Amino acid sequence: MSLAAHLGALAVLLACGAPVAFAQTQPAAWPTKPLRLLVGFPGGSTPDGAARAIAEPLSKALGQPVIVDNKAGASGNIAADQIAKATDDHTLGIVINGNLTSAKMLYPKLPYEPATDFTYLTMVGTAPLILVAQAAAPSGKAFIDAARSAGEKWSYGSVGAGSVGHLGMELLKTRVPGMGAMHVPYQGNPQVVTAMLGKQVEMALVPPGVALPQINAGKLKAIGLTTGRSTLAPDIPPLADAGVKDFELEVWTALVGPAKLSAAAKSRLAAVLPGVLQDAAVRQQLFNQGWQAPATASAPALQARVAAESKTMQRIISASGIKLQ
Repeated sequence: MSLAAHLGALAVLLACGAPVAFAQTQPAAWPTKPLRLLVGFPGGSTPDGAARAIAEPLSKALGQPVIVDNKAGASGNIAADQIAKATDDHTLGIVINGNLTSAKMLYPKLPYEPATDFTYLTMVGTAPLILVAQAAAPSGKAFIDAARSAGEKWSYGSVGAGSVGHLGMELLKTRVPGMGAMHVPYQGNPQVVTAMLGKQVEMALVPPGVALPQINAGKLKAIGLTTGRSTLAPDIPPLADAGVKDFELEVWTALVGPAKLSAAAKSRLAAVLPGVLQDAAVRQQLFNQGWQAPATASAPALQARVAAESKTMQRIISASGIKLQ
């Protein structure tokens, strides 16, 4: 039959209201195998806690195992690079603020591009940081005055150059003239706490999930929060009460995938993630790990947070003159 004849026959069928079957392409089912959830920090760290809080519920929602894989180092940038370069369509990752907001400004040779190499999926948790000191240190304003007087004789720990703890301390130094504490990097916050307990550093900005057990046991002293009052640490005052003005900082963690994550994966995750993060048991587990679950679990909310905080981090980096190799 000629093309004209085919078209004529089709026109007759349509005119008569007869159903015409067209081939439809259905998106491939996803996931088809276990998912790997990369975390750029060691077991026991707060990002690791966030990953483990969502791994089992996400596994149930997707019908496949979700395996947490810790790849610690370089303030989470090693894992972030592996997430960005993953090609198996079944690799996701937990990252922190710095991996998405400040790494590019700090590392000229960063092997990934935060703005284009990831699929942003959702914020997982937010938290203030607690300025902690050795147990015998003075409290509140007296500690801030002592840190100012010590100049560069004191040191502070963080989870690595460019981390929120590092940038936060450098911002604090600009808010407390004379404070010149030197930076000592560690692999993760558990190692920072160990250094504090061993009196190797005088202070650190540490998330509540890691700091509070040591504070409650009397092994570390809380000086103040980097935000206002928080339900995560209701008994700890803000640093503003110790005389530190114009200082506001949070740490957060997010779920991302590589930029080439399939449409089927993005669609399925967009459908299940809000339910996972709004589940009461998940929210409680995140809280127990020192995180507040996000009010909105969505990619647009995460994108907006990254855009806003990137500007804040740029101001901190510029004011502190931090340059890393």
